[in-house]
Amino acid sequence: QVQLVESGGGLAQAGGSLRLSCAASGRTSSSYAVGWFRQAPGKEREFVAAISWSAFSTYYRDSVKGRFTISRDNAKNTAYLQMNNLKPEDTAVYYCAAAYGRNLRMNAYEYTYWGQGTQVTVSS
Repeated sequence: QVQLVESGGGLAQAGGSLRLSCAASGRTSSSYAVGWFRQAPGKEREFVAAISWSAFSTYYRDSVKGRFTISRDNAKNTAYLQMNNLKPEDTAVYYCAAAYGRNLRMNAYEYTYWGQGTQVTVSS
C-alpha cells in the first residue's frame, strides 16, 4: 500500500502562486502513477493533472494548461503541483492520488490510494 500526505495549500491572491507537495510512504519501491484532483464546494471531484512513473508523460485539464505544472522526484517519493497565475475558480480542496503502474491515469476510479486533501483558496 501507499500512504499519501499533501501539503502546501493555503490562501493566495489571484495571479499568485502556490506549490503543492504529495509525499508518499509505504510500498513506494514499485512503480506508480500520480494524479492531482480537486473538489470545490458543491461540485464533483475533477481531474487536474497526472504524471507517469518516469515523468516522461504528463497531462492537464484544459483550464490549468500553461498555469500548472506537475512533477515528481522519485528519489524523495514526492510529487508536486506548481500552480501559477491562480484564479478564484481554482479554489478547492486538492487531492493527490496514486496507482501502481507506469502509465499516467486521468480518471479518479483508476487510482487506488488518496491523500487527505489540502485546501487552496484564491481571493480576487
